[in-house]
Amino acid sequence: MNNEISITEAPAEGRAIDLASHAVLLVVVCAIALVGNWVATKVTPLDALPGMACLYVMTMVGLVIAKYMPFYLPSVAWISLVAIIATIPGVPGAAFVSEAVSKINFLVMATPALAYAGLALTQQEFTIARKSGWKIVVVAICVMFGTYIGSVVIADLTLRITG
Repeated sequence: MNNEISITEAPAEGRAIDLASHAVLLVVVCAIALVGNWVATKVTPLDALPGMACLYVMTMVGLVIAKYMPFYLPSVAWISLVAIIATIPGVPGAAFVSEAVSKINFLVMATPALAYAGLALTQQEFTIARKSGWKIVVVAICVMFGTYIGSVVIADLTLRITG
């Protein structure tokens, strides 16, 4: 009986991270995020550009690490690790990175991504909707209405309790 624990190692060349396409798409996302940040926080894109450049570089470094490491760890984990290390007090440049990134509102950056994720429909979902017919529309409206009313009740109770 073999009691050894082994880690499955995926070959680095087998990972499908296309760095060139990710780099281009990230530039587009960064530009959109700069405009969104400007609209929401009134921080000009020129003022927020160093912070966005830091985020871009940290993301690309994390993607490169994820592509070439001899073991698998999701790219979001590598990107997070790079960002954490880049902002640890005492690490050269950490103060600059922290100060530059502080001009970016991360909630503003998440809004378009979450909206896209909510609106992205696959062919399978369209097929299910066609088979379900009008009944699924009624259920969806009831779910949205119930979620909204539930949120209103919770917010109202919280405001009444806290004054």
